[in-house]
Parts: sequence; C-alpha cells; structure tokens
Amino acid sequence: MIVAVTGGKGGVGKSTVSLNLGRELDAVVVDGDLATADLPRGTGPDLHDVLAGRTDPVDAVAEFGSIKILPCGRTLEGARASRLDGIVETVGAVERQYGTVVIDCPAGLARDVGMQLHSADVSVIVTTAKKPALLNAYRTRELSLNVDTPLASVALNMVRDGPGANDGDQGFSVGDYTLGGSGEASDGEQTGTDAIAERIEATFGAPTTVVPKHRAVAQAQADWEPVRDHAPDCAAVDSFERLARRIEACESRIGTRIDA
Repeated sequence: MIVAVTGGKGGVGKSTVSLNLGRELDAVVVDGDLATADLPRGTGPDLHDVLAGRTDPVDAVAEFGSIKILPCGRTLEGARASRLDGIVETVGAVERQYGTVVIDCPAGLARDVGMQLHSADVSVIVTTAKKPALLNAYRTRELSLNVDTPLASVALNMVRDGPGANDGDQGFSVGDYTLGGSGEASDGEQTGTDAIAERIEATFGAPTTVVPKHRAVAQAQADWEPVRDHAPDCAAVDSFERLARRIEACESRIGTRIDA
C-alpha cells in the first residue's frame, strides 16, 4: 500500500502526520519534498540520488529510531537533477521491499504533487480549521480524485481543546456546502470541533480524523520521534492510530472492488 499525505498549504502538519503514520502503519516514509525537505536527512544516499539514477531506492532507506525513512536532499542542484516521473517507480520499489509506503508530499499543487498522488493507492489530506488551509485542502482533494487516487481520510490537525478553543477559525464555501466561522455549523444545529469535522466530512466525502494540538506533538516532531514513542499517553496517539485504521479500511474496500 502507498499512502500520499498531502494538503496544499504549508504549515498544516503534513510531515508530522506522515512521520506518525510511518509508526502506526510500520511503513517507510518517503520525504517527497524535493525543494524544501522537512524530515531527517541522514548521511547516506537520498531521494535526489534515486531520482537522478545514482542509487537504488531500497538502498536509500535509512532507520531513524522506530521509523524507516527515504530522506530527501537539501540542494537546489539535486532538486533540478531529479526526474519527477521517477517517483512512481521509486515508491513502487520501496513498497515491494517493505510493504507499506507513506509519501510526505510537498505543499502546493505543482506537477511533483500530482505525480506523487498518482503513484499512491490512497491519499490523506491534512488541514487545519483555518480558511486558507481548508480551501487549499479542497483543491488538493480535486487533484487527488483527478488522478484516480481515492481519499481515505481528512486529518483535521492542531485542534485546540475546550469550549470556544477554535473560535475565530474561518469558514469556507464549496458548492452546496458551507463551513461557518467561529467553529459554528452554518445551520446553527451544532457548534465546536464536532461541527467542523462533520462539515468537512460532508464537503470532502471522506471521514475526518481530529488530531489535537499538544506540546508533546510539537516536541516529538522536533526530536524526530513519533508521538507514540515520545509521549504514549498523549491523546494524539489515539488520533494517529484511528487515522491508520481508516487508511487500512479504505485499502480493504479498494481491494474488494478490484477482486470483484
């Protein structure tokens, strides 16, 4: 199984979600951001080397604690020398060796994002409750569906706890659906995080997994550790586990349809 973690906008926590899915799914995490990589670099070959034909994809996989990562280089020259369409063959080779791959996609809707989505079996879209993030997330949903990659789940990230904690988050409108601002559903029937999550599910057509904002999540990412290893009692661990199970359920449904 190959999972593309994407979202359109930078700063919403795609790399955090990718790293933790690598732990929950026992997957290799591929740092797919060719220009501004955000996962540990390591000391061996990287994705730039792979896409330039200098090394085999499997040989570039490195272990970082409990996580296996195919890191990406940090140079502009390396990014320019990378063959974008090589990503399909690359992640396919890693999948054959390790079984499950999580691609940490770059922000935006450029060609490299489209190629990475095309190479995946399912996608996960990461967003916050802010209007710019939601709008970009919806555009990414459209791109994912355009390349025939089904959406397994939306990860609503950095959700704050407590009554009114998400007040001030802005709404957005797409077609017949509207997410109201200040954490309120536009029909007035429900307020808070549950309302936002339900509206996202209705708009995106996929289950929404709420990931709480917590200092342990930020500290774990700073240390390049999954939250399960860094702070196993943190509520975000349950969220990442739930997200992983939804991905597996989506894969199972796809496999059943193909077999039929």
